[in-house]
Amino acid sequence: SLSQGVDLRQYSKQVESELQQIEQASIRDYIKESQNIASLHNQITACDSILERMEGMLSGFQCDLSSISSEIQSLQEQSVAMNVRLRNRQSVRSELSQLVDELLVPNTMISVILDSAVTEQQFVEQLHELNNKINYAKEQSFTDTLACTDTQDTLSRLRTKAVSKIREFILQKIYSFRKPMTNYQIPQNTLLKYRFFYQFLLANERQVAKEVRDEYVDTMSKIYYSYFKSYSGRLMKVQYEEVADKDDLMGVEDTAKKDILPVVWLCFFSKPSLKSRNTIFTVGQRGAVLSPSELEGPILVPHTAQRSEARYPYETLFRSQHWALLDNGCREFLFLCDFFMVTGSPALDLFNSIMGKTLSMFLKQISGYVCGCYDSIAVFLCIHIILRFRAITGKRSVPALDRYWEAVLELLWPRFELILEMNIQSIRNTDPQRLGLLDTRPHYITRRYAEFSSAIVSINQTFPSERTHTLLGQLQVEVENFVLKMAAEFPSRKDQLIFLINNYDMMLSVLMERAADDSKEVEGFQQLLHARTQEFIEEILSPPFGGMIAFVKESEALIERGQLDRLKNDEVRVTQLVRGFSSSWKQAVESLSQDVMRSFTNFKNGTGIIQGALTQLIQYYHGFHKVLSQPPYRGLAVRSELINLHHLMVEVKKHKPNF
Repeated sequence: SLSQGVDLRQYSKQVESELQQIEQASIRDYIKESQNIASLHNQITACDSILERMEGMLSGFQCDLSSISSEIQSLQEQSVAMNVRLRNRQSVRSELSQLVDELLVPNTMISVILDSAVTEQQFVEQLHELNNKINYAKEQSFTDTLACTDTQDTLSRLRTKAVSKIREFILQKIYSFRKPMTNYQIPQNTLLKYRFFYQFLLANERQVAKEVRDEYVDTMSKIYYSYFKSYSGRLMKVQYEEVADKDDLMGVEDTAKKDILPVVWLCFFSKPSLKSRNTIFTVGQRGAVLSPSELEGPILVPHTAQRSEARYPYETLFRSQHWALLDNGCREFLFLCDFFMVTGSPALDLFNSIMGKTLSMFLKQISGYVCGCYDSIAVFLCIHIILRFRAITGKRSVPALDRYWEAVLELLWPRFELILEMNIQSIRNTDPQRLGLLDTRPHYITRRYAEFSSAIVSINQTFPSERTHTLLGQLQVEVENFVLKMAAEFPSRKDQLIFLINNYDMMLSVLMERAADDSKEVEGFQQLLHARTQEFIEEILSPPFGGMIAFVKESEALIERGQLDRLKNDEVRVTQLVRGFSSSWKQAVESLSQDVMRSFTNFKNGTGIIQGALTQLIQYYHGFHKVLSQPPYRGLAVRSELINLHHLMVEVKKHKPNF
């Protein structure tokens, strides 16, 4: 207004006039709405009274709720108290229920224990229940539970009755073992089915359990001893009548044994024997006893063998005897562990109390045999039978026979070593002049060695023994010395070499049939054979071609030293050598081939020697060609008479024998 220049007094009057107009209008509105306002006032008054009544009601509800809260709290306290009482009663009830159930002896149990046979299933079930009740009563007796006294007498009488019936049943089964021709494995299997019976006796009547166990030990000890004693005795009756003795050594002269016996007596009354002395050192089919099929095969039945008049070497009887021992011993040990509930050292002690007498008898028998045994192959086969049986019991986790296996090996190893040392000594002491007529063919002593060594090496491969290798090495040294001593008896070096080669070749052939190609024995004889063969080739080439060979060697030495001028003086010699070779080499080669084939028993070896000799001859003639191509000999007319090398090789091939 000030900015517009309006008069303030006039402006205030205008504003006052407007306010009065508005007031008048407002009054008119109030008058116009007076009835509605009155009605609103009445409504507000009515609502106010309603709200006042609601306030009263809510106050009443509040009072009621406060009383309900106190009642709920009281109910909660009562519920907690009742819950505690319930838990206490339930706890007492479970304890009392178990106590009552465990101590209560039902009529069913009494009637079954008293009247049922021990083999019935319900008897076994009730026996388990009775055992549980007896154990529970024992536990409660330590807490002075008075209720135990009420059932103690009943449980005691039931236990006595059960023990009596079980004792009678087990002893009856044990006594059934004693009947002749009884297969004791059947009653043993029955006992295993009722193994809880012994557990019950052990827990409730140790004296009876001990009686049962002692009776079983005594019975089975006698049964095993009787069975194995009888079986071993009958088994030895089918052994070869004639076996190796102290005179059957490798270096002993090959003379007929017991030749004073009449031929008729030998034909009609002699029993099967271990053949001749040579077979003592040969394994032959005897090694089959170590094959899995025979090693774990059925045992020999003596009376069947006697009816068929069959005879067997000792190692076969030994295998049968110890396979029966292994089979029965393993089964017995597992039964003892299962039925008598023993393990570890107690199980071994129990086993030894049963089998100890039998094992001692076996050791005594083996000791008796070993003292007079000179059959080293039989002893060595028995050693390897034991080594394999020990491995089998190890796979079956049966340690019961471990000490026995060791005891047997302690008897066999020293004897085998002693026999081997005796054979070594016999060869060392051999006098070549006492061995009869000299012959370049393989000697019977070296054949014995070859057969024996190959047998031992082949058997020893599965379970190698260092001491066996050592003794075989000593034996090989003595045999090599023997062969050299025998060769020295021949007057000519050629015969000596033929004898050496024949013997080395024979020993090598026999060894390679059984021993590995990389064995020490094979490698040693291969080197010896090669060395003597090369020497023999030089020896047989010397008579027909010695002049040429000597000339080639001398000339090559001079050429190597650069002394060619010394070759000029040999023109006459060269001429004789060239013409002599050309005229006689075919006849010489033919004669050489025939001589070699007559000298060696092994045609294959003879063929190899001929081929080696002819190859060496060609090499020498080739050297002869090279020498004559040197300056001092190039102008010689006789060079035209030299045989062409290719032609010589073709001609030489015609003289190579084919076998």
